Amino acid sequence: MTPGIGHNSGRVDEPGQSWRRHVWTRARADLLPKLPIEVIRLRVKRAAELGLPYKTYAGVRAASGHDLVGFLFSSNALQVLRDGQEMPEDRRQKLAVLIQASRVGLLHKGITQIDGLDASHAAPPVNATWSDMRDHLKSLARAQGQPADRYLLIGDTALERDWAEAAQTAGYLPAPDYFAANPL
Repeated sequence: MTPGIGHNSGRVDEPGQSWRRHVWTRARADLLPKLPIEVIRLRVKRAAELGLPYKTYAGVRAASGHDLVGFLFSSNALQVLRDGQEMPEDRRQKLAVLIQASRVGLLHKGITQIDGLDASHAAPPVNATWSDMRDHLKSLARAQGQPADRYLLIGDTALERDWAEAAQTAGYLPAPDYFAANPL
């Protein structure tokens, strides 16, 4: 079957193509911020304070438009699967050195407390609807005094990734990536 009139058969060598490519490349470059080196240094320092690689921090900040005020950690991400279980030492150490960041736990059913957190709240039930997840997580973020988009959710399951989307948090980061010995 041959293409009809006006179809370019996948070719992009029509007249003016190089000019359009130049214009679009230039327009895209003009959209990207040109930050002063002092601002970049401050952001690199802030990424280190949060225990995040700069590239991850910069991406989260660009997507949300805000600095992070804290983290929402699922009890799965902290590897606490039952009440009274201690958090592994690598996770405890990573949380202990966070600077100017809230450490908020989202505790699955049956877990009442995890030491080393600033606050703990019940996680949304497994069978919660999307709107119930959203309302639950946004209300607990407001209880901390900040909107949900100022928190990065650290989780360990697809369900917890859904929490981040439903609550419109600053983003989601898998626990292995956040707690890696050598960050991304």
